[in-house]
Amino acid sequence: MLQILCLALCGLLTCTRAEPGALLRLGMDILNHEVQSAMNESHILEKMAAEAGQKRPGVKPIKGLTDMKVKDVLLPVITLSFTPGVGVFQCVSTGMTITGKSFIGKNMEITVVLNITATNRILQDEETGLPLFKSEGCEVILVSVKTNLPSKMMPNVISKFLDSTLHKVLPGLMCPAIDAVLVYVNKKWANLNAPMPIGQMGTVKYMLTAIPSTTASYIQVDFSPVVQQEEGNAIQLADDGEAPEFPDDYDEGSSQLLLSAAFLTAELALLQKSFDLNIQDTRVGELPPQTTKTLSGFIPEVAEAYRKPKPLVTQIRINKPPKVTMETGKSLLHLHGTLEMFAARRRRGKAPVSLFLLEVHFNLEIQYSVRENRLHMTTSLNRLLSLSRETSSVGAFQEKKLTGFITDFLREAYIPAANDVLQVGLPLPDFLGMNYNLAELDIVENALVMDLKLD
Repeated sequence: MLQILCLALCGLLTCTRAEPGALLRLGMDILNHEVQSAMNESHILEKMAAEAGQKRPGVKPIKGLTDMKVKDVLLPVITLSFTPGVGVFQCVSTGMTITGKSFIGKNMEITVVLNITATNRILQDEETGLPLFKSEGCEVILVSVKTNLPSKMMPNVISKFLDSTLHKVLPGLMCPAIDAVLVYVNKKWANLNAPMPIGQMGTVKYMLTAIPSTTASYIQVDFSPVVQQEEGNAIQLADDGEAPEFPDDYDEGSSQLLLSAAFLTAELALLQKSFDLNIQDTRVGELPPQTTKTLSGFIPEVAEAYRKPKPLVTQIRINKPPKVTMETGKSLLHLHGTLEMFAARRRRGKAPVSLFLLEVHFNLEIQYSVRENRLHMTTSLNRLLSLSRETSSVGAFQEKKLTGFITDFLREAYIPAANDVLQVGLPLPDFLGMNYNLAELDIVENALVMDLKLD
């Protein structure tokens, strides 16, 4: 019985496990740029040098060295490499001159070139749920040492003094710089899981699925986005079978963001009501006048019911959530709903008379772009897939005769309105100050991939 219960629970957990709706591959291009920028913008080595001679709680003064100061800090050169399963190995090469009064009473200068090494483990902050870099195992390795002390007088004493002094000074001086840089980098994750609006209809939050993973080529961050209606209800991402994957043809060390078709579908579900349309104008684009006379050319029964032309009123109602599908090189937006045409009455206050109600299924081809760090869509009519009559006040007629008329109406009247709705744009993950505007977009199987570029 216990075995059966365990199997049932395992099956339940398997069924309810959410696949990531978005994936981020963080390559060395962006990571190296961010760490170098953090080092440069924070001026952390210069700050550490300025504080070197100050008394700090818990730090004992160095015997034989007084009035210590640090000057001439060299611009650091940072080298990073991925450590699979851990994070990033970091080496900072720099140099500086340490000055002060030595134990023999003379002014001393020690010029050093050194490497600071540490492993930056990638974690997930338990409180915020955000990615977090934390340094481990910081070491300072001396590359070269030069001094103005008279080493010929007491070579052993001077050598021992230098070794003792540097091993006491440098780790306490340099290792906090690594931690300070990571604090600077970690702050750039701060807005990642903040709610971002999609028009007035709801929000999306990029929540981590699990602790980021590291390979020899990149750090991967899996997101389970939370798409929430304004009323507070969450829209679940559909499980469409196989989880989308990154193609293999991107450059080594580059970075990409993948957005699944299921995730984009959930976001557009927030806009479902906005895709409804009412058209009362008799002149629409390049279409002939929208009147019963024009309609009677396709349905003769309309002419019998309305001998004098009446303006048409058209309503489109999308009654199923919009669905995004993707195959290599092409993306479609599927819309299911009803199209109802009315004959308007001349008298004010009189409701228009319904002529017929059709069930429609049509799809739009989507072109993607990025503006102001939002994903934008522009559509064009791809195909009217199905048309079926639900009700009619003008008698029975063959729906197929309306295919051309409805197709032209969708192209001229509906597409511009749908594109207006889509101008709101969809928010992209806010991480490390990423500028998406230069990204190159590729449509792959069940996903949109953004090849991220630096400024």
